[in-house]
Amino acid sequence: MFTGIVTDMGEVIAIEQRGDTRLTIATAYDPDTIAIGASIACSGCCLTAVETGRLQDGRGFFAVDASAETLARTTLGNWKLGTRINLERPLKMGDELGGHVVSGHVDDVGEIVSIAPEGDSLRFRFRVSAEIARFIAPKGSVSLDGTSLTVNEVDGDEFGVNIIPHTQAVTTWGKAQAGDRVNVEIDMLARYVARLSETRL
Repeated sequence: MFTGIVTDMGEVIAIEQRGDTRLTIATAYDPDTIAIGASIACSGCCLTAVETGRLQDGRGFFAVDASAETLARTTLGNWKLGTRINLERPLKMGDELGGHVVSGHVDDVGEIVSIAPEGDSLRFRFRVSAEIARFIAPKGSVSLDGTSLTVNEVDGDEFGVNIIPHTQAVTTWGKAQAGDRVNVEIDMLARYVARLSETRL
């Protein structure tokens, strides 16, 4: 489980085509603290570390294997050398729950419709599938590329969020552009509530 609070920006430094696709990601995390088999949220997608080590420049790295299914249903299929990604390590018992409960299972790939300045922040507008849009509510939480964000408004299959300067500085959102595709995970409580409502009808 994760919280959607990004703790590092990683960089894709190698892509190897095998039976699956192996992605190697440079990180500021100490590789000695990453166990083989550990889960790491990579731009909102929970992936398993299969190799770790240290680069000559002192940075750590870990490698993950992405199946064809993962590549097809997330933005991972668009990653290339140099792609920057948001990273979060899994929640431990007793850790502060700073965002909201996130599983790292991507529900949809959305698109940035527009970005506009609003005070010191940036107002982002996103478009998602109608199937997923029904789970997104004003003032509710949504995970976008692994970042826990609060929804401002919802209009059909589009919704808006504000991203403050701090979040822009410590995540990939500072370099995002209209037209970019993003991994979307809806609030799991919203999904359960919707399912219970359907059962009672």
